[in-house]
Amino acid sequence: MNFNNLADDPEDTQHSPAERASAASRSTWVSVAVNIVLSTAQISVGILSKSQALIADGIHSLSDLVSDFVVLVASHYSQKDADEEHPYGHQRFETAASLALGVILLTVGAGMLWSAVGKLQSPDTVPQVHASALWVVGCALVAKETLFRYMLAVAKRVKSSMLVANAWHARSDAASSLVVGIGIIGNLAGYPILDPIAALIVGFMVAKMGWSFGWDAMHDLMDRAANEQEVEAIRRTLIETPGVKNVHDVRTRKMGDLIVVDAHIEVDALITVEAGHDIAVEARQRVLKRHRVLNLMTHVDPWRRPDLDHAQPPAS
Repeated sequence: MNFNNLADDPEDTQHSPAERASAASRSTWVSVAVNIVLSTAQISVGILSKSQALIADGIHSLSDLVSDFVVLVASHYSQKDADEEHPYGHQRFETAASLALGVILLTVGAGMLWSAVGKLQSPDTVPQVHASALWVVGCALVAKETLFRYMLAVAKRVKSSMLVANAWHARSDAASSLVVGIGIIGNLAGYPILDPIAALIVGFMVAKMGWSFGWDAMHDLMDRAANEQEVEAIRRTLIETPGVKNVHDVRTRKMGDLIVVDAHIEVDALITVEAGHDIAVEARQRVLKRHRVLNLMTHVDPWRRPDLDHAQPPAS
């Protein structure tokens, strides 16, 4: 499942970049506070109760602190104005942050897998955990699921794919805590091996989600196009502009949570250059107002006339 699609909306006229940055900051600081408490409790009790799975879950929560600060830094820098070296602005800081989140998750997951495999190779050395570990897991599960729902609601409200990624990071913690809880219950029931097995499953879940986020961010950095629904909505806005007869060659590329668009619009071939220019300006303003588009470059073509841009080269 591509979690970033949860934030996609073909039209967004309600939230400015400043509002998105403010929402990102508030929700992320809430996540920081929750993860400080959880990671401290999980690692401490995990060590005392001899639960590798709970320690792994605590390290996962600790990695959230790192990712939260990555989001805060990216949210700050992505709002910087365009400059000479970055004429389209700094929105791709958000994409870079999503890539960093993916790398963090992948690294943490690999470390968990390595540790769990080591324990599984010596099952006789796996101790029985203390019941206190189960209470901590229960509290962590409730806290993480609540945090996920809060962060996802904020992300969808302001339509930020970076915040969606961070919200699903919190959901991965909730899922991992559930697995850890099952492993601890099995350990307490007389099957000690289930604790490192739970740690192994958590490691795999974390690594898989890290790969997903990293792969999606990598594609966005390589100028991946917006989804078909969004492109069609932009095309519809263009063709509904008075004076535009047809639209073709609409190309898009992601720029953080915004989109850069190139489009060819067709106008009456008999009007003046000035009139055609005015139609193109109106079309651009409509798109920028109704969609999450950073910039639109229009090329004006004559309607129902030979289009030299697509003319076939003469046969040699």
